[in-house]
This record gives sequence, C-alpha cells and structure tokens, in this order.
Amino acid sequence: MNHPDRLAAFISLGRHLRQLSDDDLTALSARTRNQNAWFDRPNVVSAIRGIAELLEEEPLTKWAARYPAEPATPRQVGVVMAGNIPLVGFHDALCVLLSGHVLLAKLSKDDTLLMQWILGELQRLEPRFTDQIQVVERLNAADAFIATGSDNTARYFDYYFGKKPHIIRRNRTSVAVLTGREESHDLGLLGEDIFRYYGLGCRNVSKLYVPLNYDFSPLLDSLQPWHHIPDHHKYQNNYDYNKSILLVNRVPHLDTGFLLLTESPQLVSPISVLHYSTYSSEVDLVDQLTDVAAQTQCIVSAGGQWAGSFPFGRAQCPAVSDYADGVDTMAFLAELA
Repeated sequence: MNHPDRLAAFISLGRHLRQLSDDDLTALSARTRNQNAWFDRPNVVSAIRGIAELLEEEPLTKWAARYPAEPATPRQVGVVMAGNIPLVGFHDALCVLLSGHVLLAKLSKDDTLLMQWILGELQRLEPRFTDQIQVVERLNAADAFIATGSDNTARYFDYYFGKKPHIIRRNRTSVAVLTGREESHDLGLLGEDIFRYYGLGCRNVSKLYVPLNYDFSPLLDSLQPWHHIPDHHKYQNNYDYNKSILLVNRVPHLDTGFLLLTESPQLVSPISVLHYSTYSSEVDLVDQLTDVAAQTQCIVSAGGQWAGSFPFGRAQCPAVSDYADGVDTMAFLAELA
C-alpha cells in the first residue's frame, strides 16, 4: 500500500466519523462509559469530532506532504498509548501508519474499546491496513518506541526503551493568560478549556495567570454554564474531597459550587480545582511562563492574542501539526533507519 492509498484511507475515515448518526454515537458512548466512567457521551463525541477535524482532506494532505512519502525501511513502531481522555493515542497511530511503518499498539486499559473501534473502522475502510496494525500486550518486537505517561512511568520507559529510537512524553498541563480586559463571551469559551474531559487532559487548563488585583467575578459568572458538571459522580466526589481539604487546612479559595479556585505556585491542579498566580507586568508574566515552559502543553488567551497561544475554547482542538510536547513525531518516524 503506497502513500496516496494510506492518505485516502484516513480521509475516508474522517468523512465516516463526520457522518456518524446520533444513535451511533449514543450506542458507542454507552459502551465506552461501561469501561471508563469518565468517557461519557459529551466527551466521546468531542473526541470523535476532534479526530474528524484532524482528518479534513486539505489540511491533512498539506501536512503529510511535508514528509517523505515512504520510509527507507518500514519499521515496527511500538506505541504505548495513554487513556486519560478518549482516543488520546490516535494521533500517534495516524503518524505511524501514514508514514508507512507498522503500528504495534499497546492500549491503555482505560481506553481499549474506543481505540479498538476506531482502528477497526480504519481497517474496514482500507483492509490492507490489517497487516500494518497490531494490538499487542508486549512491545519486544518493536524497532522504535513512542510512549506517553506520567513522570513516574517515563522513568520506566527510559529504562526499557532507552537503547532504541524513542519519544517519551511526561506530565504536562496547560495554562491561561488573562488581562482583565476579556469580554464575557471569551471568558465563557475558557470553560471549554477547563472542563472538557473533566480536566483530565494535558491540554486542559489547570492554572490561570492573572494581573494583580484581578476581579474574578466576571470569570466566575461566565463559567456558570458548566454548573452541571458535578452531575458526574466521579467529578462530584473529587470536588467534595478537594473542598474539604481546602477548608480543613484553611486555604483561602473561591468556590462556585462546582469549581474551586486557589492561589498556588503549583502548575498542576487536582480535578475540580483551578490554581492561579498573579503577575505585576508583562515582563513578570514572561518570566513566569518561561519557568514552566517545560511542563506546559499549551497556552490559551482571549482570541489567541498572547504570542504562541490558542484562542479560548480551542485548547482541545489542536491541528494535525500540533505535536504533543512540541516533538515532531513525523520527523522522528522519517529518520528511522
């Protein structure tokens, strides 16, 4: 199977995903939630729509054209997939398969059903992919590795995979820059970056950078459309637990009834908690963002006005060329000898 065939198959998959009916999505979501309670219908639908957007013909074709059409030697690439949000490992699978290598996929126990489903749909649309896709428990046969996990599992990956070509990803999170001049509409869009996937993704905003003496009232009012999020029992349990910790320890905080905001130097916040830090000037803000750059997946700001940032509401909508941790996966795959 040559590159045009592989590209056409992914374009067909995108078209297929966009044509799924409400009944199809409801049935699929019910199955996934039985496996992982965090994978409810809104989040499964959001993930599928995001992948369909990745597979739009024009941007996908332009992106693929930047890399060699065929590998010098097809390799078996082991991919250890995360399972924190639905289908988070798909982009790695896309890169491996489109570049002409063989995918050895070690699925997360938290995202087995959905990943098997989408890989199965791809093989149904292009049966020749069957020889290039293997779902495995062990990656002993791999010639190269792509692994995503926590800082702790990254040390494990370094030990086992370090002698072969590899990309190893660690914990990252995302932040928002506010100036105090945002419109309520923009602040409302920020809710998507905070709450989508219940805050479990590396592209979820877990910390705000706000100017000194920032008035939180407009932000809190604009986030009210997400007041229903504690309807999910696991989110509610996290909110109740974290609220009790803040109260017992007498930590100053703001409480919307579904989100807790507290000032903290920490970048990563627990589920249902949003940290914030203040800045005194643009220079101070740049210094603070530079200090956490290695742990930051993306930055959001109103309209994407901050250099290199995504607009509010678009953190969970990366382009196909927006690589995790900023490491060009396709370039890595093209260099495999």
